[in-house]
Formats: sequence, C-alpha cells, structure tokens
Amino acid sequence: MSTSPQPHPVEVLLVEDDAGDELMTREAFEDNRIGNTLHVVRDGLEALDFLYQRGEHAEAPRPDLILLDLNLPKYDGRQVLEKIKSDSDLSHIPVVVLTTSAAEEDILRSYKLHANAYVTKPVDLDQFIKAIRDIDDFFVTVVKLPRAF
Repeated sequence: MSTSPQPHPVEVLLVEDDAGDELMTREAFEDNRIGNTLHVVRDGLEALDFLYQRGEHAEAPRPDLILLDLNLPKYDGRQVLEKIKSDSDLSHIPVVVLTTSAAEEDILRSYKLHANAYVTKPVDLDQFIKAIRDIDDFFVTVVKLPRAF
C-alpha cells in the first residue's frame, strides 16, 4: 500500500533563535526535499507577527505545521504555544515542540498547552537531521494535515 503525496507543498514555520539549529534544520529539509517550504522566525514576537500576518510578515502564508523551540527571546515558546492553541483561527495547526529541554515539567506543560508532539533536539548532528526528517516524513506522508481555510 503506497501513500499518496500531499497535493501541494507544506508550509512549515520554524520558530528558532539558535542559528546553528536553524542551519541544521534547513539542511535536513534540503536533504529530505519533498517540496516543503521552510519559513524561519527567530523569536516569539516574530512568530506571532508571522501567524497574524503583521508588519513585515503581512504577506506570510498560513503555516501547515509549526516547529517551535521553547527557549526564545521576547515571548518564550510556551507563551507562543498557548496563544496558538487558544486562538480558533490557529488552533488547528499542528505544533511540534522542538527543544533542548528534556525536563519532565516542560514536556507535561507543553502537552497541557496542546502541543501535538514534543521532540528533544539530539546533540549529534546526524541524529538531529534524522529527527527533523522523521518529523517531516510523519507530518507530510503519514498524517493528513488540515488545509488553511
């Protein structure tokens, strides 16, 4: 049984303030190219601007998937997650928390705020790239994402 590809590229929003992690994520997406578009914002305020199409992000597409770091400047990832999941226009967008924290309290709080998945960033480059590929494969090939409306 083969899976059918998504009808059009998936818009992925990466909310990440670490340039090294951003670069590794970009490499993983490029190596695993399925035609997805990766947009990057570097803090919680910019993430909200992108999602609400404000300021320089007025023409931003509505993401189909969000990869969200917890430790961000301005608004942290927990605040961004809470805002996304409490807004009826955004709450349908799957959010994968992608962070260095393996703390049980962060995992529990993220799921209580309705994160769709919690992934601890591997320190090893190859494992990090594999984790990104696995997330990409799962949310593009395995699950059916809601289309923006």
